[in-house]
Amino acid sequence: MGLITIIVMLVLGVLAASASIIARRPDAQKYIEMLRPYQGWVGFGGCLWGLFIVLRAISHLSLLGWAPLWWLTYFAGGALLAGLGFLMGYPLLSQYVLSKNPQVAKQSEVALAKLTPYQITLGYAGIVFAIWMLIVRISGGVG
Repeated sequence: MGLITIIVMLVLGVLAASASIIARRPDAQKYIEMLRPYQGWVGFGGCLWGLFIVLRAISHLSLLGWAPLWWLTYFAGGALLAGLGFLMGYPLLSQYVLSKNPQVAKQSEVALAKLTPYQITLGYAGIVFAIWMLIVRISGGVG
């Protein structure tokens, strides 16, 4: 995963877990509020990029045989990025993509309702995953 992907996942993770982070560290609120104006666009882009990563991982399913950890990490990272992006960018996704088809809009509302209870958990997972991928990238591992 590229450095920009890692940064986007970290930002989306912080935004998703912001309520919990602010409850533990009230001084973090001013920094999180600096990110809020960009939440929709970062989420929108993260969701689309995460879906692209998932599709790319599926198209390279043969890698699962000789590099299973790498493939699972790539696939899970894409799925996590898509989920976080969907949660954080839902207003823009709804406006620009989902409003074109009422059936898809209804299905996406159901998906949003299912993901919302896990928002903080997904946020922390995104933060941990981004840090993990940064460590792997810096250490010269896969990435």
